Amino acid sequence: MTKLDETLTMLKDLTDAKGIPGNEREPREVMKKYIEPFADEVTTDGLGSLIAKKVGDANGPKVMVAGHLDEVGFMVTNIDDKGFVRFQTVGGWWSQVMLAQRVTIVTKKGDITGVIGSKPPHILPPEARKKPVDIKDMFIDIGASSKEEAFEWGVTPGDMIVPYFEFTVMNNEKMLLAKAWDNRIGCAIAIDVLKGLKGQDHPNVVYGVGTVQEEVGLRGAKTAANQIQPDIGFAVDVGIAGDTPGVTDKEALSKMGDGPQIILYDASMVSHKGLRDFVTGVADELNIPYQFDYVPGGGTDSGAIHLTANGVPNLAITIATRYIHSHAAILHRDDYENAVKLITEVIKRLDRETVDTITFD
Repeated sequence: MTKLDETLTMLKDLTDAKGIPGNEREPREVMKKYIEPFADEVTTDGLGSLIAKKVGDANGPKVMVAGHLDEVGFMVTNIDDKGFVRFQTVGGWWSQVMLAQRVTIVTKKGDITGVIGSKPPHILPPEARKKPVDIKDMFIDIGASSKEEAFEWGVTPGDMIVPYFEFTVMNNEKMLLAKAWDNRIGCAIAIDVLKGLKGQDHPNVVYGVGTVQEEVGLRGAKTAANQIQPDIGFAVDVGIAGDTPGVTDKEALSKMGDGPQIILYDASMVSHKGLRDFVTGVADELNIPYQFDYVPGGGTDSGAIHLTANGVPNLAITIATRYIHSHAAILHRDDYENAVKLITEVIKRLDRETVDTITFD
């Protein structure tokens, strides 16, 4: 097994943490542990988003760098008489990636292991076997023999259910496999941007933010941005990797390892042209690789941040990631490190005059 360096240890701690929308305490505590040494002040808003503030020039513009703490998962809705757990998806799931997957139910008495099940294909008519099983026909088997036994073990309606997967460095050590890259990688970028500014002059106030409830409607980004009132915003998240078999350039442009993605357009926001040009200008100047992409069927926290108060110039910078919204996804370490480098260097240049110029570009 690969020995984990400081960065990989942080990434493992972040992705192993369990936290679906509305249940982000565990990843918030991990993020707080790692970001606190580089911040002047760490607070939370009323919904639970983590806000770490680092002051360069107290009179300078406010720059928000936001990743989201939550991951897609499930919630217990009820337990049937035979002890099988019924559940609600929390965040977007594709039924084809769910069956036979191991999950963890987080109860007041501790973690319970389960597996997602359905009626076996052997007893289905031939035409039914060809169709994906509906999520409403799935259940979670925890090995309980009755509702009472499940209750005894601590399982209660409302409990969080999280995909089970262990952080793994692959044979190519740049390739990292884990659950919850969406979006603990954004939280890691926010941490490392503040780390990169330690001891550095920067003409602004930087907020490294871990938002809550992104996967159910960008809710924490809205409240955190209301609290911060930023002048410039960056959402850091995962994006689509287009380098797997069968994907055409028309469907997804990006390749893992070719640099962070500069999102031109998504379903939640048209990226701010002035900010986009400024960021790509810095990347070109410093030879930091990047790639353009657009995501007509998805959004990021930028969708909420850019509508705050009078409007906030905003850009989503994402990491090309395979198999998001499943039990395990893969990303490339170089893309992560280049995203940190790019955002850190951009922030060093965001003084009041530059922000004013960008705002009206």
